[in-house]
Amino acid sequence: MAEEKKHYMTLEGKKKLEEELEYLKTERRKEVVERIKIARSFGDLSENSEYDSAKEEQAFVEGRISQIEKMIRNAEIIEESEGDANVVSLGKTVKFVEIPDGEEEEYTIVGSAESDPFEGKISNDSPMAQSLLGHTIDDVVIVNTPGGEMEVKILEIR
Repeated sequence: MAEEKKHYMTLEGKKKLEEELEYLKTERRKEVVERIKIARSFGDLSENSEYDSAKEEQAFVEGRISQIEKMIRNAEIIEESEGDANVVSLGKTVKFVEIPDGEEEEYTIVGSAESDPFEGKISNDSPMAQSLLGHTIDDVVIVNTPGGEMEVKILEIR
């Protein structure tokens, strides 16, 4: 059997996944089963869009449960104190300035399970994080983005 991929996450990220899993198993499943029951009462299942929709939702919920269980089972917790404090690594927050426009940005590098760019959390698998990992304060780095390459200078790591 092939070794399953590690899912890097903070303790907080794992807790959020556990909460989502609990919700899906205890509440969402019941809601979907109830929708299926109601849709069945409409009669002929071959022409029943409510039934089809409820079954699709059930498949989605069960798939998400399976996905979360796998992620939790293969969780590798990122300890914030791990590694050199002056080197960009998983779990660290990096502040940098874009060259030459001077725009400052700040991101925390997390595992893909808890990435959320709108909250300033980027996946360690993302091109931006891959470009920043291993660098130190004052390093000038070429960062790959969907819009092309940009040059940044690392200002702070914490």
